[in-house]
Amino acid sequence: MIRFLHARIAGERGAALPMVIGITVVLGLLVTTAVAFATGGFRQAAATQEWSASLAAAYAGVEDYQSRLSEDTSYIQYGNPAAAFSSTSDVRLPTGTNANAAFNVTAGQPWVTVPGGVGGTSFRYEVDNSKYASSGVIRVRSTGKVGAETRTIVADLRQSGFIDFLYFTDYEIQDPAFSGESSSCVKYWWDGRSSIYGNCGEIAFGSNDVVDGPAHSNDTIRICNATFLGAVTTSYAPTSGLRYNPRNSNGSSCSGQTFALPGSPAFSPVIGMPATNSQHLRETRSDLITNGVPRPGCLYTGPTQIQLNSNGTITVRSPWTIKTRITGSPATGGSTPAECGNVTQLNSTSGATFALPASNVIYVQDVPAVSSDPNYRGTKKNDLPSGLKCEGADGQSNGNGIGYPTYNEVASSSSYGCRSGDLFVKGTLSGQTTLSAEHYVYITGDIRYNDPQEDVLGLVGNDAVWVWNPARSSYQTVLTDNNRRIDAAILSVGHTFAVQNPSVGYGRGTLTVNGAIAQKFRGIVRSGNGGYSKNYVYDTRLRYTAPPKFLSPVTTTYGVNVWIEVSPAFNSSGAKI
Repeated sequence: MIRFLHARIAGERGAALPMVIGITVVLGLLVTTAVAFATGGFRQAAATQEWSASLAAAYAGVEDYQSRLSEDTSYIQYGNPAAAFSSTSDVRLPTGTNANAAFNVTAGQPWVTVPGGVGGTSFRYEVDNSKYASSGVIRVRSTGKVGAETRTIVADLRQSGFIDFLYFTDYEIQDPAFSGESSSCVKYWWDGRSSIYGNCGEIAFGSNDVVDGPAHSNDTIRICNATFLGAVTTSYAPTSGLRYNPRNSNGSSCSGQTFALPGSPAFSPVIGMPATNSQHLRETRSDLITNGVPRPGCLYTGPTQIQLNSNGTITVRSPWTIKTRITGSPATGGSTPAECGNVTQLNSTSGATFALPASNVIYVQDVPAVSSDPNYRGTKKNDLPSGLKCEGADGQSNGNGIGYPTYNEVASSSSYGCRSGDLFVKGTLSGQTTLSAEHYVYITGDIRYNDPQEDVLGLVGNDAVWVWNPARSSYQTVLTDNNRRIDAAILSVGHTFAVQNPSVGYGRGTLTVNGAIAQKFRGIVRSGNGGYSKNYVYDTRLRYTAPPKFLSPVTTTYGVNVWIEVSPAFNSSGAKI
């Protein structure tokens, strides 16, 4: 028995070694698996971190381009013409000290390193400016890189400007040029106007006014019994109390103010008005094709009448016009391209009808007084275009020769200058355009969009923009229709948007503005029983687009309207994908 047990134990000794080896192998496999899992997890975590960080790097590229635009508004001309994303754009590479590695598009070329980034965080971007002239939008495709990971976003940038507001004013007073108030009134209420005797022609929101959209004034706003349905901002920043003045225009205190958004009015810095709209004259120069004006607009001279037609054409009458594009500043040469109308027809009583120039600006200038200008006709009283008389429709001596003053209208001698760059416009727009005048803009009838989703109009007056309301006498208007509708973004650079003769008659119904209104001084729409009641509605499309070549504030910033992530444009070596 003892020998049997001994033999059995001895036999089991032989089985122990394989068991130990097997256990060791299993343990080794477990350790290897654990190490592999940990290493794989580390690699996966690192890749995930790089993948996330590369998106932030792409954002940094957009922010870099935004800052360059804010510092230099002409930066839209720069990009890399070799970039596929820029194939429909007019761009060129900046050179010298302005060279920008972010425009590199080939493998091996450097990227721009993000300050403070880790793991080679960097970016490069491409620019599409093909829609800038028509909509004010610049598209940027930015690719961020961290390690071996790249991600790409496309962002639409648009200037922050006057069209961000349904209502914008620089000063909350009547235009001294028309009110007779002292020029000393031209200062903000919060910056000293409050100490001037009288109210300097201040106008209050009241009488159940409703402003259905964002509003801003650089001045202190008088508000009584009015409702603001959108955001309201002001550059008035008191240390305590209200950011508006709860007083009527006569100075008495009032109530009834309603703000839909809590905290309104909120503070916002002063938004500077441009000095003139002369930029639009520059946009009609044909000698700047490679220097910021790749697609010149059209120029007309002297009083000019434009009828907008729903079929996409316009009818233009402009007796003083000789050249519809110019070269030089001051102008010394010019041309007559077909897309701006036949000049002989432009000068005729029936005018020229032609297709509206696509997504561009039309500028009406004063008759030049410099003999070297191609639109010069002399400066003497009788130096007039053939057949033109500086008379009104029924022979009044203070007319402009194209029908103003109208029949039975009593107008001041300064209303319709025979040599003034005045624009008279009405009709139904089919297209996108900005109409700009060196002097007045007169809106002589309804202006409507043929397609409210596609059509966009800008109306810019260097001086006042008038809703035409001719007077027969001090108590009777000439027009007999009621109501007026204006689909447009309106800007009066140096003066005001107002109804002509607002106190005459017994009310013309409702003035509906579908768009935006910006002006240096507040204009009167209704006075006493005359004029119009207001119905101002913000065209929300203006948050994302703009009328062609619409003017911007003195200091501009660009905001991101829309962004979307797309497939990476480059791999980590910089090669296109």
